[in-house]
Amino acid sequence: MRRTIKQAVSAVGLAASLTLAAAVLLPAALGYQRYVITSGSMSGTYDRGSIVYTREVPTASLRVGDVITYAPPPPAGLNGLVTHRIAWIGRDRSGARAFRTKGDANPVGDPWRFTLDRPRQARAALHIPYVGFALAALGVREVRMLLIGLPALLIALGTLVRLWRKAGVELRRREAAALSDAG
Repeated sequence: MRRTIKQAVSAVGLAASLTLAAAVLLPAALGYQRYVITSGSMSGTYDRGSIVYTREVPTASLRVGDVITYAPPPPAGLNGLVTHRIAWIGRDRSGARAFRTKGDANPVGDPWRFTLDRPRQARAALHIPYVGFALAALGVREVRMLLIGLPALLIALGTLVRLWRKAGVELRRREAAALSDAG
């Protein structure tokens, strides 16, 4: 029974590890970038904790309704990237193509307009719900240490137990041999 439980736990752990590795490595190998959704502004489409995979597309090909991941303009006061849907495309005062976005769960659009200066832009292509929580957890030093340290500790303890048992068997064998030699 104990062995069956160990095998089941090992199988589940291996499956979870392989799934996470595939979710992280396979899309990257195919040219996708990944982003973890950390807020609820896109809930219903991309819930908090989802991983969104983007592919770089020509900026000129962007249309209203596309979901993009971009750095908001400095006056927005936000640090980091935002993944929101394009709600408006027009022109700024200088005639450059300008954008306004909106989170699907937000009642109003983002208060800023911005331009995209690069020729290519990250556009959402696919997502995996909630796997981002595991990926985000790996960003915490203590979690990484636990995920590395705990298996290493279990392996070391298992090795010590096997050595201890082997030493006991050898000691009993020697004692039995000594008794047979004496008798």
